[in-house]
Amino acid sequence: MHRLLHTLLYLLMISAAIPAIHAKDYVVVIDPGHGGKDAGALGARTNEKTINLKVARKLQKMLNDGMDDVKVVMTRDDDRFIPLQRRADIANSKHADIFISIHANSISKKSPMHKRINGAAVYTLGLDKSDTNLSVAMRENEVMKMEDDYTSTYQGFDPSSTESYIAFEMMQHKNMDQSIALAEAVQNQLVRHAGRKNNGVRQAPFWVLVRTGMPAILVELDFICNPAMETFMSSDAGSTKLAQAIYNGVERYRTSSSSRATTKANPRPHPASKARPEPDEVEPSDSPAVKNVDEKSDNNQGIVYKIQFLTAPKAIRKGDSRFKKLSPVDSYKDGGMIKYTYGAYRSMAEANKELKKVKKKFPDAFVIKTRNGKRVK
Repeated sequence: MHRLLHTLLYLLMISAAIPAIHAKDYVVVIDPGHGGKDAGALGARTNEKTINLKVARKLQKMLNDGMDDVKVVMTRDDDRFIPLQRRADIANSKHADIFISIHANSISKKSPMHKRINGAAVYTLGLDKSDTNLSVAMRENEVMKMEDDYTSTYQGFDPSSTESYIAFEMMQHKNMDQSIALAEAVQNQLVRHAGRKNNGVRQAPFWVLVRTGMPAILVELDFICNPAMETFMSSDAGSTKLAQAIYNGVERYRTSSSSRATTKANPRPHPASKARPEPDEVEPSDSPAVKNVDEKSDNNQGIVYKIQFLTAPKAIRKGDSRFKKLSPVDSYKDGGMIKYTYGAYRSMAEANKELKKVKKKFPDAFVIKTRNGKRVK
């Protein structure tokens, strides 16, 4: 009997230890931009690669200390050169849950704003090729030219040629919604906690974001060409505030994502009163009429299921080739993005049946719930 109790105790100890072994299952890949022979943007006293690594190391420690289930992977933890593609490969091979690339911004010395410009911005992969966003992406992508035979590695992509970015027009990114949510959470904290000027959440075709298969953001902490901002970013107090801001953003993103997942898994009954729309969601004026479904009916509390298949920063004209002849198409605005949907169905089963067909053209399509033309999250 005594031996049996010992055996049971031993088994209980082993079983209790098993979750601990697998507890670190939320993988965060931190990518300190540049490194080694690539100094990045230059300040008056330091350089971008040094600031990036300093903030990244502090963020790594904060995540390890503050989140028990997080495993942090650094693309570099010292002053070494890591090719752009390799950075993305590390994140993909580690099956990362999120990817955070850390950078410091700069503009040309010829600009009259060279020493006065300031502000933080967080980028996600996107199709918006405005002059400002594209120039930032081009500057960051230029590092690939430091690699041997980069044209073969990057399949003929020329980071300094506008034509090379045309291919991004047709790009789909299955994690775009999550990337934007992460970017918004981090940007909010860079402004509120680190006191940075709000330059907003933006989109640009950064190579490291193109090649990662998870929610991914690129953070531009501030402008190193501005002496005051350089001093802040390179100081212990400033780099700590910046790292803490990113940490806070990750924490809020995870909490928000967890809440959404719980709501989907255990949906609560919808109140009888009309749901209040999100402030940044609007009904597009050119929305086609919904066929065969009465959104005002009491069927399933007025829920209508639609298939979301495309997200873009700006409205796309009717008949555009990106729709791949899918019709009728509807859209709504969410988080500064235009999101396109197809169909309207009374049940999830009906929507999922049609989803199989849509996925042949748009592999990343998924079903959403709407009420009165607004998405129910």
